[in-house]
Amino acid sequence: MSGTDNPYGGSYGGQMTGSTQFGAPSATNDAGGVHVKDTSTAGFTADVIEDSRNQPILVDFWAPWCGPCKQLTPILERVVNEAQGRVKLVKLNIDDHPSIPGQMGIQSIPAVVAFVDGRPVDGFMGAVPETQLREFIDRVAGPAGADQAAEIEAVLGEAETLMGTGDTQGAAQLYGAVLQVDPANAKAAAGMMRCMIELGDLARASQMLQSLPEEIAQDAAIQAVAKKLEQFEEARKLGDPQALEQELVLNADNHEARMKLAKIRNAEGRREEAAEHLLTVMRKDRTFDDDGARRQLVEFFEAWGPKDPATTAARRRMSSILFS
Repeated sequence: MSGTDNPYGGSYGGQMTGSTQFGAPSATNDAGGVHVKDTSTAGFTADVIEDSRNQPILVDFWAPWCGPCKQLTPILERVVNEAQGRVKLVKLNIDDHPSIPGQMGIQSIPAVVAFVDGRPVDGFMGAVPETQLREFIDRVAGPAGADQAAEIEAVLGEAETLMGTGDTQGAAQLYGAVLQVDPANAKAAAGMMRCMIELGDLARASQMLQSLPEEIAQDAAIQAVAKKLEQFEEARKLGDPQALEQELVLNADNHEARMKLAKIRNAEGRREEAAEHLLTVMRKDRTFDDDGARRQLVEFFEAWGPKDPATTAARRRMSSILFS
């Protein structure tokens, strides 16, 4: 697979450039920054009441002659822009538009009022320190990072859905996008390696596994991928599956070849075929390899999990053989 068509080229944490953007900025409104704009009496309903249903809106009531306003506004604009879209700032000049502050009972400026879901929920007056501004934003919008964490979980869920429908390339794009913003995300790393395995790039998957920090490598999802890679490595040592199939055509009682083929099919994810080969050995010769087919099938059950359809079906058939 060449670098141009490989959807996960690069080192760990930068496998690919996904199309998903986290905390992407909106269009620039004015010189105050991408999350700052001025409003008017006519625009107040759309800019504040309606938009606050999408995210918290801070309304800065100010006037050109107000000294504390000139002190507060630049700091407020910077803190809002650094919040990366968690809140927006809407500024209203009370000299030009006195009706709104009059209706709200604003008697002293600067005054900042937070709107959420179309109504005022919090506020303060005066030029407060920057630390208090940040605390205020956290109070009305939630701690920094909470929105991104929720978005990452949603993207991971979508990636799992794509994997389930067979869209491995699409899933890889989403896992890669998560790793761009959160390189230590174990779920995304495991998902990316699963995509690599599905696409046949076992070498890249092994390379990524080896590059993971120890604390991430111990995650259950990562360990499951590591086990799968071990199975593939073992299967590679067992021989060519086509050659083994041919051996069984020539001699259906070649139990050693059938056992090897069962392990290869399991590593490929073809669980029903793997179980069928082992059940065939069990039916024909329970003494082969000291009941090795049964023991191998039990190992498969443990790896697949008790609720896996392949486990349920094969366990039922194994019981009929054992107790017939």
